[in-house]
Amino acid sequence: MSRTVFCRKYQQELEALPFPPLPGKKGQEIQASVSKQAWEEWQALQTRLINEKHLNMLDPEARAYLNEQMARFLDNRETDQAEGYVPPER
Repeated sequence: MSRTVFCRKYQQELEALPFPPLPGKKGQEIQASVSKQAWEEWQALQTRLINEKHLNMLDPEARAYLNEQMARFLDNRETDQAEGYVPPER
């Protein structure tokens, strides 16, 4: 049986991440409060933001921007969206 966590994004018990997604204290906090589903959705948004905004991940400002967007996403606040992105039809 999978471990569950009370997800701060969805405000319900959902499947937990199997390991911290980031190193250190920040990763442990995310593992303890963010579901696997929410983290996967964040990763998809993060990828779109990096690609569409042409972010250089060696740039400290780009990393700070993504950290802010991640916090906003996981706390259910409005985030930037990738301009021109059209989700695939199902």
